[in-house]
Amino acid sequence: MKTLLLHYWLINDRGGEKVLKIFADMFKNADILTHVYDPDKFQDTFRTHQIRRTFIDALPMARKNYQKYLPLMPLALKLTNVSEYDFLLSSESGPIKGVKKASGAMHVCYCHTPMRYVWDMYEQYRDNSGYITRGAMSLFHRYLQNYDLKSAEQVDHFIANSAFVAERIKRIYKRNSTVIHPPVNVAYYSRQPRMEKDFFLYAGELCRYKRPDIVVEAFRKNRRRLIVAGCGNELETLRKQASDSSNIEFHGRVSDDELRNLYRSCRALIFPGLEDFGIIPLEAQAAGAPVVAYGAGGALETVMDNKTGLLFGEQTATALLETLENFDAMSFETEVIRSHASGFSETHFSRRLHDFLLQCNPSLPLTQKA
Repeated sequence: MKTLLLHYWLINDRGGEKVLKIFADMFKNADILTHVYDPDKFQDTFRTHQIRRTFIDALPMARKNYQKYLPLMPLALKLTNVSEYDFLLSSESGPIKGVKKASGAMHVCYCHTPMRYVWDMYEQYRDNSGYITRGAMSLFHRYLQNYDLKSAEQVDHFIANSAFVAERIKRIYKRNSTVIHPPVNVAYYSRQPRMEKDFFLYAGELCRYKRPDIVVEAFRKNRRRLIVAGCGNELETLRKQASDSSNIEFHGRVSDDELRNLYRSCRALIFPGLEDFGIIPLEAQAAGAPVVAYGAGGALETVMDNKTGLLFGEQTATALLETLENFDAMSFETEVIRSHASGFSETHFSRRLHDFLLQCNPSLPLTQKA
């Protein structure tokens, strides 16, 4: 049985790529198909695997502007022959699952989310884009939606990374799915003891839909110390918003070790975004920190209200401020928080995925048992 692993693009090492790494550990002889590949970032990770690329990889500045080639990706998959493979396992939140499998082959898709930029968050992505990109998105919107629906027909079994995403898969693709939460490097973040200091933390990308603006606005008003660790296209806007607030510090992009130290030292992580799942709250909890999160999306599955943190009901600075007042009157047990996070470890993910795949096909050539 010959296996092909699929991932939309291999440019940045984030949550989706960590899932692919575990796929690669399980199927050590599998080939990998992607639209664009940066070998400088992944050659050591996938050195035992043959990396196949669609023609998108050969287009001008593809590694920088790969998302601008989105309308060409369905054609790239149509021209890619994968008839030699008996089993396909895709890591999907972009257009990769639509490749045409051979008759009799099986395709299991681990779906991080149906493409947000053509479905639930289309308006936000379009409105925050430049003039040319907005025009292209409007022109190709319906085409990409239709393609995405058609590509779902190639999938035999869907895995959702959260119940929130499972609902999207059901609503958009009209398909059932099995929820297996993605892996978190719990061991790394829980390695050092908790050492709480008097500051709150926002960590992650500074982009509009993640709503760092309501965090900055809340801390401008309550004057508590806030550290913002991250970069993104909203950085300068946020700096201006906080220009009169000496209690708000911008640390920019930090290393993994620096981030771990911030997690274990902060009073709480503030997580205001609506996310499909959200790895950052679990990293913080693995380090022993409680989380104050917007109570929707993946946070409902990763934060236990009143036990490992607090949830606020509206995505506003006012709601966050009210929750922070409640937070001041509460105490949280570090070991309870860390124990909760341990249930999302890489080991747990591997075991659940391993068992699910063997239920789909007991003959799969798994080379690593979890």
